This record gives sequence, C-alpha cells and structure tokens, in this order.
Amino acid sequence: MAKLTKAQREWRPNTPKKLRSTKMMFASVVLMLEAFVALFLGLALFGLKDKNPVYLIAGAVLAVLLILACGVVRNSWGVAVGWILQLMLIAGGFWEPSMFVVGVLFAIAWWYALFAGARIDRENVVRAKLQAEWDAANPVESAPDEPSK
Repeated sequence: MAKLTKAQREWRPNTPKKLRSTKMMFASVVLMLEAFVALFLGLALFGLKDKNPVYLIAGAVLAVLLILACGVVRNSWGVAVGWILQLMLIAGGFWEPSMFVVGVLFAIAWWYALFAGARIDRENVVRAKLQAEWDAANPVESAPDEPSK
C-alpha cells in the first residue's frame, strides 16, 4: 500500500480544507516563466556574442535562482528576493536591449501577481468565514436510512 502523506494521515471527516495562497501560486507561475526566459536569454547571448560560455552559465544560474525563489515566495523576504530577480532580468537589457522591454513586462506581471493574488486571498478568507457562519446556522440534517428491499 502506498505511503500516506501527512495531510492524508491527519484528515478526519468534516475537516475544513486549508486555503491555498493564490498570491503564492500566481507569483510562482511568473517566476517559472521568467526562468525559461532567462535560459533563452543565455542561449541567445551565447549565439550572438562570440560563443562565450559565460552567457550560458549566467542564464542557467539566473534560471535556477528564479526556480528556487518559487519556494520562498511565501515569506516576506521571498517577495523581496523576487523583486531583486526582476531587476536582474531587466539588467539583461544591457547585453540584449530587447530584454529591457521583456524585463519590464515581467516586472509588471510580478507586481500584478502579488497585488491580485493578495486581493483574492483576502476575499477567500472572508468567503470562508461567511461559509462557516452559514454552516453553523444551518446544520445539515442526516438523511434517513433507506428502507431495505
């Protein structure tokens, strides 16, 4: 039999489901997309700038940092790390000018992921509170047993 996860072992009937952070999910999606852009930036610079492997290494390191940032974005300092990585992606424009535009667009997407995700998280907390109040005021009646045939 497969090993149960901690959440599966601790589950009991009528246990409320933990709310997942939409802000964290949105921010992680933006960071993952930026990781692909960083890899492609490294490849493009390698092809355009005398086949220098430093560009490949720099692109790969930036991509790995962006992926690792997905794991810490739930912390307040993780959001700060995300902003620093946004600036690093924009700084790629010094080597490939089109990256100024791409980097700024991703920084806007990052801001929007944080802003809209936080708003949705606040709305979900209010909705869960109202649902709990409604459930307490309107208990579910158990269905009578079906007669046996």
